Amino acid sequence: MCTDRHTEEQGPPKTRSRKRPIFRRFARSQDGAAAIEFAILALPYFLIVFAILETFIAFIGEQVVSNGVEVMARKVRTGEIRSTSANDPAFKATFRTAFCNEISVMISCSAEEIATPKRLYIDLRSFSSYADIPTAVPRQSSAQYADLKTSDFGYSPGGAKSINMLRAYYRWPVLTDLVRPMLTSVRSSDGTGDFLIVATATFQNEDYP
Repeated sequence: MCTDRHTEEQGPPKTRSRKRPIFRRFARSQDGAAAIEFAILALPYFLIVFAILETFIAFIGEQVVSNGVEVMARKVRTGEIRSTSANDPAFKATFRTAFCNEISVMISCSAEEIATPKRLYIDLRSFSSYADIPTAVPRQSSAQYADLKTSDFGYSPGGAKSINMLRAYYRWPVLTDLVRPMLTSVRSSDGTGDFLIVATATFQNEDYP
């Protein structure tokens, strides 16, 4: 009798032990479902994350360009940097190099970019009065996403007490398709485009010698 009871007592645990792997396999199948759900949601999730990051970085770039304009405008206003003649090529190269050094914390300019603008455009001119300073961004046409019109841009600051405008334009590339329709300010014929950063400073030069 004792042997039979012992056998009966040992029977149920063995039955339970055989059932445990079945429940474990069922639990593992739930992990597979979670993996499938994540794979379905991963693409839109990461697109949103990249869009947020790209928008945030673009606005930081805008602040960097604005700071560069303020610094360079102060150098022109105080006479620290000045031009001896209108649109002097040497002054243009010096000014663009100095400006690129100011924004190098986030934006790098190659020697080719300094010599031939493709992304960074600078307009530094003198005016007879503040009313003559343009307020709109010059475009090649009236279309909403038309490209910049750069034919009037110059590097001709005035001398002491003159009224000047310094404006910088930077074509910030937009990579995430999700935010491209909302961020792009200039577009090419194929629909791709860039976020146009614009920073302006107007000032009257000091009465430096």
